[in-house]
Amino acid sequence: MLTFLWKFTVFCFLIFTCCLLNYVNPEENLDTPAISKYFNTKGRYEEVNPYLIEDILAVNRSILQPPSAQCQEIHLTAVIRHGTRYPTSKNVEKMQKLYDIVLHNASGEESWLREIQTQWTMWYTEDMDGRLVQKGVNDHKHLAVRLSKLFPSLVSEEKLRGGFIKFITSSKHRCVNSTLSFKAGLTELWAITDKEFDHAVNDALMRFFDRCARFVQEVDKNPSALSEVDQFRQGPEMRRVTEKIADRLRVPYTDITQDMTAAAFDLCAYEFAIKAVNSPWCQLFDEDDAKVVDYASDLREFWTRGYGYDINRKSSCILFHDVFNRLNEAANESQSGQQVTEAVTVQVGHADTLLPLLTLLGFFKDSEALTSKNFATQAQRSFRTSHMLPYAANLVLVLYDCGGGDLRLQPLLNEKPVTFPGLNNQQASIPRYQDVRDHYRELLQGCDFETECQLSKSPA
Repeated sequence: MLTFLWKFTVFCFLIFTCCLLNYVNPEENLDTPAISKYFNTKGRYEEVNPYLIEDILAVNRSILQPPSAQCQEIHLTAVIRHGTRYPTSKNVEKMQKLYDIVLHNASGEESWLREIQTQWTMWYTEDMDGRLVQKGVNDHKHLAVRLSKLFPSLVSEEKLRGGFIKFITSSKHRCVNSTLSFKAGLTELWAITDKEFDHAVNDALMRFFDRCARFVQEVDKNPSALSEVDQFRQGPEMRRVTEKIADRLRVPYTDITQDMTAAAFDLCAYEFAIKAVNSPWCQLFDEDDAKVVDYASDLREFWTRGYGYDINRKSSCILFHDVFNRLNEAANESQSGQQVTEAVTVQVGHADTLLPLLTLLGFFKDSEALTSKNFATQAQRSFRTSHMLPYAANLVLVLYDCGGGDLRLQPLLNEKPVTFPGLNNQQASIPRYQDVRDHYRELLQGCDFETECQLSKSPA
């Protein structure tokens, strides 16, 4: 009897030990950089939706919760950022310079440093210049499949074949290729080989920021518009980060400039986003450092695309009106008993397309502006590009007809329900479409792109 109990105890111990060894806490996953949640606009979509790491096609339809079983989805507009891309030629140039410093000047016995100096090779080239990578192709293929699972009556083979799904893209190769990938996700899902589906290139809509003269002159090409960003980059928080990197590499402080710090952070982020590896470059930062670099990036986005200047958000007026015109058309057709002629609109652009629109709609607005002086008090800020704008970030607006003239509009950001700012009653998650229109009445009646963007306007 004692022998049996001893064997049973040993058996249970071995099973328990085995389970412990096989259990991996996602927070402690060695394949994931400890700082991955701070990669801002260079972050993976999976960091925003971690459940996708286990199942990239997972959806949860219970999040939709229309007010009644009578509600039917009649139209969906999706404004989507391109998928994961290579660094730009300018980024690559800075990465190469940092690599040369580490290769020839850095010293130390740390394993991560030896790995960079003896095993890692500079494989990024300037001709990559922001092009879509295979991971970016998959980002859009998988998103297409998930949206078809979330909204099967709209994103359907019947609607695609019938010409009820429209595709619009920026002219940039990473956006065109993302659009092609989204379409491929659907055609492969339904094994469609006998037909191809067109897309329209429309930079007026998807790259409005290039065509808004006032924005270009007063913000984009105006160095003084970045004064808060420059002050933070020269301030004590960023200085401490650069000094810590220099200390880790045992190089003079003068070797590690702000550009070299950004290049190191980018190398960590790109290696993870493109190749899913926890790069030795990531060892140059601890979490406190990453928070500072993340804030510097958010600060730049705030002042160049977000709430920093009014023209940033107003530059998206043309896209705002386009979205609501499509919603109106679908609403009118549905209420007059006609078939909705454009069931789905897929519009593929950039982070610089999505952020001004989110800002115009009032999302992620903090009570205080982000400045060079309030890093410490902005730790809990809403305006956080790491959460808002990963690769393949998307704003989806779904219009429901619930019968009896009751139209509802549900906004989702990155496949999660959000609430229109200012609509905070119990129906806020899927408000009446008319309430949304009333809320944005001033913008719907004004917000004229040509007027807002003309140079004669008073300064931003």
